[in-house]
Amino acid sequence: MKTLNLDLGEKSYPIYIGQGLLDQAQLLTRHISGKQVMIVTNTTVAPLYLETVKALLASFSVAEVVLPDGEQYKTLDTVNLIFDALLENRFDRSCTLIALGGGVVGDMTGYASASYQRGVNFIQIPTTLLSQVDSSVGGKTGVNHALGKNMIGAFHQPKCVVIDVDTLDTLDDRQYSAGMAEVIKYGLLGNADFLDYLQNNMVNLMARDKALIIQSVYQSCFDKAEIVAQDELESGKRALLNLGHTFGHAIENTLGYGVFLHGEAISVGMLMAAELSHRLGDLTTQEVLQVKDLLEKSNLPISVNGKISALEFLSAMRVDKKVIDGRIRLILMKKLGQSYITDNYQKEQLDRVIGDFCAA
Repeated sequence: MKTLNLDLGEKSYPIYIGQGLLDQAQLLTRHISGKQVMIVTNTTVAPLYLETVKALLASFSVAEVVLPDGEQYKTLDTVNLIFDALLENRFDRSCTLIALGGGVVGDMTGYASASYQRGVNFIQIPTTLLSQVDSSVGGKTGVNHALGKNMIGAFHQPKCVVIDVDTLDTLDDRQYSAGMAEVIKYGLLGNADFLDYLQNNMVNLMARDKALIIQSVYQSCFDKAEIVAQDELESGKRALLNLGHTFGHAIENTLGYGVFLHGEAISVGMLMAAELSHRLGDLTTQEVLQVKDLLEKSNLPISVNGKISALEFLSAMRVDKKVIDGRIRLILMKKLGQSYITDNYQKEQLDRVIGDFCAA
């Protein structure tokens, strides 16, 4: 097992990464202060891991809520199912919520725990690659709105994150590839050595070599933890973690949540960011092709295949948390492994990139 610590002063917490961690009760129990535990999961994960986690909590009063599975259910209506279960079971302010599932479950559980009685503890047990390397770490919680992704939420840090990579054994290939998009993101935005590692090992990573997976998850969490420790509330540097996301969120919002998986949309978004970086005179043609090649080796999409008009795309981009005073801030790349935040680009350049990627 590898252990990272996300250093946030009094809100610091450990991230445990390894195999067989769902057999180790103390990883959870040492971070539970009260007697009441609510496990939040979904219809896909519950049959696989719910009873395993419940068995670790024999000394606690445990209840559960099983949510529908899918990004389209990441709404306030679904979060109300968590509140209903907490109130029906008379959970008090000393309770702990456990998010058992992917990023959607984690985001909604975190938001419910931030809101219930003005804030209770929660623990993340991410079961998808995407949630293991990204959404379970850093304390961003929230839900989608019909007009914008993740526009309703709060910062609320977990007490710990338990990443058992054995849960990836039950993850389908499409979801695994979607998670790899976020892994690649860390190499592109600030870690050129990790990017080289991924380029050299992607074939075996896609074959699910466990040692390579553990190292990739560890490095992704390490890079994210370093940034979050410096900028917990995303007032500056943390925005770099949104590389490809302003483009990607526009894809999800326009097509409807779940048509493209989050990681699939981010894949297209990162390539769009690379192409715009090239047109601004930073990335070379060869570097853009490197990004494209790595995404394709991960079985990720590289365009929207004419499913969205350029006008729809740009309209959706304007409903984004990174829009300030009407200007769309983007995360672009000076070179592979070095990203920056900017709104200093010509609108015509952005329009051309969007037009090209929206063309059939």
